[in-house]
Amino acid sequence: MEPRPTLSTTQDQQGKALLLFMVVIGYLVTFLAASRDDIQFSVSRLFVGIAFGVVFLILGVFDAEILRRFSANTRNALFFSIQCALVFGIGWTLGPGGHWLIGLPLAGMAVDRLSPRWRWLVYAALIATVILPIGLRYSTWETALFNGFIISTAIFFVVVFSQFRLNEQQAREKAEELAKQLEAANHQLAEYASQAEELAATQERNRLAREIHDNLGHYLTIINVQIEAAKVTLDSDPKRTWDALNKAQELARKGLTSVRESVSALRVSPVENRPLEEVISTLVDETQATGITAKFDVLGEPRAVDEKVALALYRAAQEGLTNVRKHANASCVDVELDFSRPDKIRLSVRDDGAGAADTSSGFGLVGIRERIHLLGGDCKIETQAGKGFCLEVSVPVAEEE
Repeated sequence: MEPRPTLSTTQDQQGKALLLFMVVIGYLVTFLAASRDDIQFSVSRLFVGIAFGVVFLILGVFDAEILRRFSANTRNALFFSIQCALVFGIGWTLGPGGHWLIGLPLAGMAVDRLSPRWRWLVYAALIATVILPIGLRYSTWETALFNGFIISTAIFFVVVFSQFRLNEQQAREKAEELAKQLEAANHQLAEYASQAEELAATQERNRLAREIHDNLGHYLTIINVQIEAAKVTLDSDPKRTWDALNKAQELARKGLTSVRESVSALRVSPVENRPLEEVISTLVDETQATGITAKFDVLGEPRAVDEKVALALYRAAQEGLTNVRKHANASCVDVELDFSRPDKIRLSVRDDGAGAADTSSGFGLVGIRERIHLLGGDCKIETQAGKGFCLEVSVPVAEEE
């Protein structure tokens, strides 16, 4: 027999109290019926009949302790078999007066403890405990079958009530379990929210660091180059000196404006409402102004680009050209913007400078890699000492209809 979930402690105690009550009522009805019909019991029959009831009550109250050595299926089989046999014994020895009341709680216990297919055996056994004592002992089968029908109705109502009670209990337990799961989920969600907040703060700090490096660092680098040029030509060519200082002043003004906009908006987008090839061409012209031969080529047909993609490519070009001016000691640089493929845009910055042995430590290059990888793109660096430096990035874009 397949066991069902056990009742709570309170409900189990209530069930045992009901069992005791039904046993007492059953014996009272039996004795009242015997006195009405003027039935006399021998001492032995009376003793045996009462002994059956005592054993029935003890097993009903302490079945878990008495049958604990057996498995759940075996324990249920033994319990209901013994209890039904005891109910039959009470009806056989004391007469079919109220012994069916004693056995009636077993129908409710079957609902609580057994799966539906095994309950029917208990119901059939309970009906048999009513029919057989009457039919076999008194040979009144019509009366026995009529009483069996009446008892079947009583069993039906007990089963329906017990099933309702079991459904209510299971629904309450499920609700409690769902409440616990919801509480655990809310706690976990709160932890995730805290982690997401920390991650967002970290990402924002990294973004601001990249913006400061890419934007302000770009202007300061060119200003420094212009001032160095002015110092070199201060005595020999005052006109070039003033030209360099004017350019440095203009760049300082642009940098200051950019910083102010960054502070107010926390995000300065130099590519907003401007074609990508145009803003990169501006960077190339600024490099050209420092004395480095700079060439810019656009492959394919230029097209509108998502602002995030455009900004990432702009920063890559800005970082590449800034490194050319600061570290490369190059005489020329080639910038190439490739629109020829519909699914991606490629940008390369190649110079003929000193190259680099280590490319893992530069914060600017780290920031470019982060930008490109966040967009699902690729970032490649090709360089050797004395053989120039090439920064190449490609970013996927949605194909236009």
